[in-house]
Amino acid sequence: MVDDLYDFEVLKWAASITRVGELSGRYLRASKESRICGSHVTVDVRLEHGIVTDYAHRIEACALGQAVAAIIADRVIGQTPDQIRVARNDLAAMIHHRAAAPDGHWASLGALEPAADIPTRHQSVLLPFDALLAALEGRADHASPVARPPDG
Repeated sequence: MVDDLYDFEVLKWAASITRVGELSGRYLRASKESRICGSHVTVDVRLEHGIVTDYAHRIEACALGQAVAAIIADRVIGQTPDQIRVARNDLAAMIHHRAAAPDGHWASLGALEPAADIPTRHQSVLLPFDALLAALEGRADHASPVARPPDG
């Protein structure tokens, strides 16, 4: 079961994480931490005219959290908050209720399907999305939104 969880695809994503760091200028920021495993994610996101135009993150997490963060970093530019929320909800349905893996733009999230078998890992899998949505919705836990950009 654990071997399936940390398969080649998950480890490939975790090893290829990009957009590590912080944004400069105007952006939104939020941090989230898992009380279960101690993973921590901080995201900076720039939203212009309702579209994500830039993104950076800092992550201290297991390979599962790193894989999801890498997929987000690879896929988030050009997405709307609603598209991101749908991707997060599809991922949650996949791991909580064994729903079909996301398809289309976010199909890479299907690599996390084995996490459905280990409920204690669900929060780790969702943490990068939860931090991103907290930033986009102005719901920061550990940091306040930074110079909220105009959205129009």
